[in-house]
Amino acid sequence: MHTKLARFTNKVVTLAQKAVVGTPKLAVQKGFSGYADWVIVSIHALKTYLNHPYRRLLDVLYEMPRICGILDLEPRTLPDFTTVCARMQELKMPLWRDLLRLSAQLHETGKIQAIDATGMDRVAASQHYAKRTNYTFRAVKTTALIDCKTSAILDIHCSMKQPHDTQIAWQLLMRNLDKLSILTADKGYDWEILRRRLRSEGVKPVIKHREFGWHGVANNVLLDDKTYHQRSNIESTFFALRRKYGEIVRARTWFGQFRELVLKCAVRNVELALDRSNV
Repeated sequence: MHTKLARFTNKVVTLAQKAVVGTPKLAVQKGFSGYADWVIVSIHALKTYLNHPYRRLLDVLYEMPRICGILDLEPRTLPDFTTVCARMQELKMPLWRDLLRLSAQLHETGKIQAIDATGMDRVAASQHYAKRTNYTFRAVKTTALIDCKTSAILDIHCSMKQPHDTQIAWQLLMRNLDKLSILTADKGYDWEILRRRLRSEGVKPVIKHREFGWHGVANNVLLDDKTYHQRSNIESTFFALRRKYGEIVRARTWFGQFRELVLKCAVRNVELALDRSNV
């Protein structure tokens, strides 16, 4: 019988190979090429799934020849932990986003989606780096779009600044219009232009109004409460991400932290799919 870890590794390897550009290369090649991108992505997914530091992860994998076999490696050919750490910075964001997109496709999504934002704490960078990059915020603002039926994370947006929710929303939603039917959001996304844009694309907005007067109160009374309250699924998703994969992003650079958050979401999607299929 295959363990859940083996099934997870199989699924991640398949998705990582699809995410890389062109035909997947051999796991490891002599010379300058080294380890294939899909191997590095898969090892990082295992690190997130097991919530291990790099050194411990490679030690654990060394004692797990079956998992190494799924990666098309032998224990003695595993990369050094420094290689795994450095290569994550080299792989471009589109690859990690493709991995997230493919992981979301493992789920049969429903008609209702939700959007919301949270702050993901980060390990403090050096003062020198912080001064050079104006890196002052203690958390990464993370906006997620999820499917309410499956809790699958469809896409995320990360920012080191603190832009208003309405400024992020359309940028994130525009990339995913083909996945939207009914969008729920709290009053932080109360922007009439956003509602109009969604309606023009055939998406029904169920967004809470700010109650500055009778007009806002009246519109909230007309909202479909059953649909709107499915928005709470996104709060559960944020809680699960923190509890299962760590509350802190540990990459030192802002772009490394964005990659780390996208990977956490992809790993969450894969694990949810395995729990549902149970095969």
